Amino acid sequence: MSQVVIVTDRGADLTPDQQREHGITVVPLIVRFGSEVILDDGTLAPDAFWQRVSAGHGVPETSQPSAGMFEEAFAPLVAAGHHVLCPLITGRLSGTCNAAHAAAQRFLGKVTVFDTESLSAGQAFQVLAAARAAKEGLSVDAIIARLEGIRARSHMMIALDTVEFLKRGGRAGKVMPILDRVVRALSIKPLLRVFGGELQVTGVARSMTKAVRKITEEFVGLAPARMLAVAHTRRPDEAAAWAEALAPQVGVALSETLVVEAGPALSAHAGPGVMAAAMVA
Repeated sequence: MSQVVIVTDRGADLTPDQQREHGITVVPLIVRFGSEVILDDGTLAPDAFWQRVSAGHGVPETSQPSAGMFEEAFAPLVAAGHHVLCPLITGRLSGTCNAAHAAAQRFLGKVTVFDTESLSAGQAFQVLAAARAAKEGLSVDAIIARLEGIRARSHMMIALDTVEFLKRGGRAGKVMPILDRVVRALSIKPLLRVFGGELQVTGVARSMTKAVRKITEEFVGLAPARMLAVAHTRRPDEAAAWAEALAPQVGVALSETLVVEAGPALSAHAGPGVMAAAMVA
């Protein structure tokens, strides 16, 4: 039986250490500032990205990797005799899965693409679980069954500080008419849920503190959790404090809780000031 290896995209917001530890290949997403094209491959740190935004380099735009980029990632792994499992950012918000599917056709059943129906930390849960299962020697089918179980038990909620980036990015067309009207009229923080790979409006709060409290209450109601993560843009201290407070309430060790700052590609849509949490019940 060939060894299963994992390829994913930068939407999972994995750290370089996680990539190295688990032998995960990461295909970049693409960020554009006007005519300047940057591969979000981990080399553009969040600080540098936000400096570009604040310096007036234009509104950042994003796009999925090309099929050719996935082919370049798959080819050496398949040539080495491996089967590639590719858990990716939700196909409802990105064309990344489509590009990977197109590339996989070249490899005669040696590449399997899996839609995590999530993003950032929620996607990372599945990617890391796949890598651990591959190290255990599980088959592709057994790993996919495990991922399907995690996907079905996953919950992710996001509190936005602004909707301007989401509006400009064009990836949340179904919820933008509601968000735009409500936020402009009431100056509140919208709460979103990732459900079935899509963003849904799930509530509002008068402040980020109250938004975090609402997410906490929801997650405590879903406890106990098997996995927990806190994600953010430009709020590292608040995210760390939230993780420290939330972890014992849902029954996860703080040492096992992920704290993630979204990378450039996701930040281009989320904007600054986001607080989010993801868990697997």
